[in-house]
This record gives sequence, structure tokens and C-alpha cells, in this order.
Amino acid sequence: MLEIKNGIYKHYKGGEYKILGEGFDSQDEGGVVIYKSLKDNKIWVRPKSEFLEEVEVKGEKKTRFEFLHEDEDEIWEHRYKRALADYQNLLKQTVKDKEEFVKYALNDFLQNVLPVYDHLKMALGGLKEEEEKNPWVEGVKHVLKQFKSVLEQHGIEEIGTVGAKFDHETMEAIDGAGETVAVEVMPGYKLHGKVIRHAKVIVK
Repeated sequence: MLEIKNGIYKHYKGGEYKILGEGFDSQDEGGVVIYKSLKDNKIWVRPKSEFLEEVEVKGEKKTRFEFLHEDEDEIWEHRYKRALADYQNLLKQTVKDKEEFVKYALNDFLQNVLPVYDHLKMALGGLKEEEEKNPWVEGVKHVLKQFKSVLEQHGIEEIGTVGAKFDHETMEAIDGAGETVAVEVMPGYKLHGKVIRHAKVIVK
């Protein structure tokens, strides 16, 4: 059986009607069409088979109801909903893009700052036991602790390496053969989970 298109139909006697929907007859479960007269707003219900059938008028066969066009109100409602959905998607994408920009805007700045942080750590790493008791060393350790805290607050984390399994997505092996990291030559970092500098390591 043919489908009923939503829109405006013209009865073969001249009246115009708007389709409201389809349903089922509780007696025989046959399909029915529900439509409204555009002249007096009366609601009508007719079996779908009758709505779609042809009638004979002066020896000529015509459809009982002829489809004229889609309902303008529904067209504009659809366009409005589509435009609203597009606008909401644009707002979501704009917010997402802004968040991404803010999240990774520090990247270039960090490329200049992180070497300073690395050098401070290297300076402490090469000290002798008696030198570690020096007050200025304690001061540097305190600065390093604050430095690390600030970096973590901005989503920066150091990539764990020594003793870990080599990971080509976060590390770069500059020497050795194997799957375990033996020495870290240069630390690597992530910014909000994204690698901004691969750790340079020696594997064994």
C-alpha cells in the first residue's frame, strides 16, 4: 500500500485538507488517515485504503485525494529546528576549540621553560654527599618542589622512564637494544595527556 506523505491534499470535490497523522482502527486494526479541513478546521478520519483509492468522476478516474504540497508550517519548523541544532553544535564546537586552545597555548612557552627546570634537576643530581647539606642546595630543592607543583597545576606531567618498558609513543631510544629503559638522558613531558617532548633514553 502506498505511503501517505505529510502535507496538503485536495479532495476531488475541491476541498483542501492537512494530514495530521495515521492510526489504526481498533475494530479491524486497519490503517486510518487523520486529516483536517483547511476551510473549517473539522477533523476527519478515513480508512487509508479509501484515502488512497481512485474514484470515477464523469467517466474519468481520479484519486480521491491529490497531494498538492508540503505543509509550509512544518517546513519552517523543520528549518528552525535544523538551524537551532546547527547553532547549538557551533556553540559546542566553539567552546571545545577555546578549551583546546587554552589547554595547549602553554606549549611554546614550556619549550623555553622546561630546559631551565631540567638544568636545576641536573645540578642537584651531580652533587656530592657533603654538598647536599649546603643551605643553598636546600633552597634549590625548595624551588624545584615549587616548580614541579606549578607545572602539575597546569596539567604538565613528567614521563616515567627508568625501569619502565620502552614506549615509542612517549620515548626516543638514542642507544642500546632491548625493551627496558636503563638510563634517562633527557626527561620527557606531557601537557594534559599529550606528549609535548619525548623522553630520550638508553634501553637494555
